[in-house]
Amino acid sequence: MTTRERRAEAKARRMAETGIDDAMIERLVRSFCGKVRQHPVLGPIFNERVTDWEEHMQRLMAFWSSVMLASGAYGGSPMQKHLGLPVDSRHFDMWLRLFIGTVAEICPPSAGRLFAERALRIAESLEMAIAVELGVMLAKDERLHRPDADVFLPDDA
Repeated sequence: MTTRERRAEAKARRMAETGIDDAMIERLVRSFCGKVRQHPVLGPIFNERVTDWEEHMQRLMAFWSSVMLASGAYGGSPMQKHLGLPVDSRHFDMWLRLFIGTVAEICPPSAGRLFAERALRIAESLEMAIAVELGVMLAKDERLHRPDADVFLPDDA
């Protein structure tokens, strides 16, 4: 069996087990990105860096397909893309609330729980990587809190 065949088999099995499919992932990503773009804190951070939202959403759909369905569709380096962002734990909390809220609107509860669990682990990993990049070693259960001057927080956030 080829790698491609194994991935297709794994994807079909995951789709059957979870009810998650490419159409659900696309609805989730498109809805979530629309909310991020409009968010008063997250929007300016990403709108400044994402020059082609359609391309970005295609990459996110491939990422979530790989994460949730073991499709192997994503081949990038998400960690590298997020290092250097002017964010800390407050931004990750906003991102998670927005993502999990979107998941609740789009997905049935069992699929939503899986997305939420994965999103939480991804956010924790990204936050830790940004901390390490800044030379901050977080203790267990410690969160990254940067001085306000080092992050993007509008006056009314």
